Amino acid sequence: MLGIDEAGRGSVLGPLVVGGFLVGEEDLPRLAGLGAKDSKLLRPRVRREVYRRLATVGRRFSTAAAPEEIDRAVRHHELNLLEARLFGRLVRRARPGRVVVDACDPVAARFGRRVADAAGGIAPVVARHHADRDEPVVAAASVVAKVRRDHAVAVLARRLRRDLGSGYPSDPRTVAVVREALAGPDRPAWIRLSWATAERLKPPARVVPLEGYGP
Repeated sequence: MLGIDEAGRGSVLGPLVVGGFLVGEEDLPRLAGLGAKDSKLLRPRVRREVYRRLATVGRRFSTAAAPEEIDRAVRHHELNLLEARLFGRLVRRARPGRVVVDACDPVAARFGRRVADAAGGIAPVVARHHADRDEPVVAAASVVAKVRRDHAVAVLARRLRRDLGSGYPSDPRTVAVVREALAGPDRPAWIRLSWATAERLKPPARVVPLEGYGP
């Protein structure tokens, strides 16, 4: 069985990371004992330890979409479709017997169909709301997604030599660094410019008075 979940969907910076966890049916009962649960309920150090333990019973997968790809999807109102395609990519790589995914679409069955189509129909897909809470294999996938997303953000922070915070619009550290970056002359490739937060933090356009255009 393959569980799939994402991390970073609501972030204003960095990638959207999709994590997958493939495990034999006989080992499913062991996941709770390894600490697999919705990654949002685990402290970072505990998440990393659970991530390490998961490798002892199954295989971990991940894929990601960069901010530019996310912006393109948002402009076309296709963020859920992009996520379904990323989920389908993991299904094709893992080639499981069956799949359970956490549904981002208000209509869970529709999201499941999209994932199955993106995977080429190689396995049946069940999509459920709150699957990361209710399905241990999806909880394990959420840990994989979150740990790898955290790593990607940490690498980005080191490269930029900035404290990026959590990456979410509710974090003052994130807001401060995004505001600073948007005040510069270049488009920061690590910021999701389609997000309302980024639009709000852009400096106002410079207005040149008519007399500034010549005599």
